[in-house]
Amino acid sequence: MKRVYFDHNATTPLRAEARAAMVAAMDVVGNPSSVHAEGREAKSLVERARAQLAALVGCKVNQVIFTGSATEAAALAVAQKARHGGRFGALETEHDAVHVWSDTPLPAIHDRDGQFDEAAFGEIKNWIMQGGPTEWSADHGRVALLAISGANSETGIMAKNGTVVPSGRVNASPAGSLPYSVLCDVTQMAGKVPIIYEAETPSYMILSAHKLGGPKGVGALINFTADDPEAMLKGGGQEMGRRSGTENTIGIAGFGAAAEAAALDIAEDRWAQTEKLRNILENEIADTAKETIFVGKGARRLPNTSCFATRGWKGETQVMQMDLSGFAVSAGSACSSGKVRASRVLRAMGYGDDIASSAIRVSLGLDTTEDDVSRFVEAWRKKYQRFRERAA
Repeated sequence: MKRVYFDHNATTPLRAEARAAMVAAMDVVGNPSSVHAEGREAKSLVERARAQLAALVGCKVNQVIFTGSATEAAALAVAQKARHGGRFGALETEHDAVHVWSDTPLPAIHDRDGQFDEAAFGEIKNWIMQGGPTEWSADHGRVALLAISGANSETGIMAKNGTVVPSGRVNASPAGSLPYSVLCDVTQMAGKVPIIYEAETPSYMILSAHKLGGPKGVGALINFTADDPEAMLKGGGQEMGRRSGTENTIGIAGFGAAAEAAALDIAEDRWAQTEKLRNILENEIADTAKETIFVGKGARRLPNTSCFATRGWKGETQVMQMDLSGFAVSAGSACSSGKVRASRVLRAMGYGDDIASSAIRVSLGLDTTEDDVSRFVEAWRKKYQRFRERAA
């Protein structure tokens, strides 16, 4: 049985371009911090990758800071919150790597249909500009750094108009006259759709190599502020003093090559075919299971992502059933210490636990074929019919 991988939002297969760059980098013996010829050769690999990544996301080369993961990049950005004049706030729909640092939870800015909620976001901005509840501000200080993802990893729903910051002007300086700064997670967005900015950039962006065809264990923080972030990892002063530790030259070379290839995919509109296949998958399932809910189907989403739920059919059950049928998908719920929790993201969007615990995420890749989709739909339909029979 040929297995089909439909979990590209969890991690993507290594691109041929990244593999080739990494194999070549394995023959470079120097330390990028060394001044001799071997060190300079290693340094050139890191700097080439820095330029490749900058071209993908549309920033200056010196604004790219390589880290060990997007999780580390998020922690480095959040560590700067005092420099922005206050605390850090994350929307309830943010990825755990960002949400875990939040000093105060903030409501979702997309409704149940995935539409951007102007009123909800306006309330958040007003709350921040007014300092929040008096008792909270007195104890903790105001929210000065706000996390807003460019695209949600679970639903694929993108920020307003596909821009990384849905708020117009934001504060991109360490501490300025504007009311707040923004940390934007573009981990799922980068490499699938163009990174588009409004009037100003966010203060920080984070992304990861393995979500766009690069290796695991490499990420980046994009620092748009005027000042370098204060390093959390202190030591040899690598990454221009912003993140100490000898650079993962092999991984970084793969990251850069993957970023360059991903940029070409976007330019050639290769994701349009993936989006077409995603829509076929959803339409076929909807024809079979009228009651199935497709989260954000009418909203702007990543071209490869589908999050859907059939009330009463547990997400983790579907994942196991599809795995045994030869398909890798993810549940819309998270497992921790052996316990299954309803999706925090869907609950924040207004769905009840019956839906939030029944969701699965199917995320396609550029190598997905129409036959892959047809086989998945056929297998899912068989499991669905069995579920209906047992529920009757």
